[in-house]
Amino acid sequence: MTPGLRKLVFLAHITFSVGWIGAVAGFLALAITGASGNNVEVARAVYPAMEITARFVIVPLAFASLLSGIAQSLGTPWGLFRQYWVVAKLLLTIFATVVLLKKMPLISYAAHRTAEMQLASTALRAVGIPLVVHAGGGILVLLGITTLSVYKPWGLTPFGRRKQQERRYAPLRSPQTPGLQVMSDLGSGQASDGLPRCFSIYLAAAIGLFIVAVHISMHLAGNGFHHGH
Repeated sequence: MTPGLRKLVFLAHITFSVGWIGAVAGFLALAITGASGNNVEVARAVYPAMEITARFVIVPLAFASLLSGIAQSLGTPWGLFRQYWVVAKLLLTIFATVVLLKKMPLISYAAHRTAEMQLASTALRAVGIPLVVHAGGGILVLLGITTLSVYKPWGLTPFGRRKQQERRYAPLRSPQTPGLQVMSDLGSGQASDGLPRCFSIYLAAAIGLFIVAVHISMHLAGNGFHHGH
């Protein structure tokens, strides 16, 4: 990855990640308003807005943050599996995205229920409080991911230490000059983790397809949930 492209991917990842946090914060404010109010008319406005925000803002930003983060890791010396903090970020991002998709049927159900009938204040709280809890938890997870990006704790994984040792002893095993060594590394089709570049691309694509499949299945489950009620 060229320096210019690396900066562009880094900028995109920051933008998507910060946007994700901001969108969830807005969703949390709406969820608190819906759960704490006794006004049905307010609830009828709030819950559909929450569904629109989640479906068309939060979910796309979650996908974009995940995929741009993978692209950035594979295109920089940090790698995808070399640093504990990068692995932790990846796992937390996947976890947050899957939980978000699993909660989409509940968000859609709340929007449809408030639009279809008059609900008492107790019913409004019963619908809204779980959304407040999950949105608050989502904020904490995203802030944890941001903290990992800033402090970069824990150091190298065993895989990262092995790759570091291989780079350290590579000049002793090969008489190539540094320039030729770099050209050889680039021509070998290796990603920053020392993995075949095609494998890294397949890995990123598989994660993306998995998230898309979960999203579609949750959407279908949500439709069945609405029809059942």
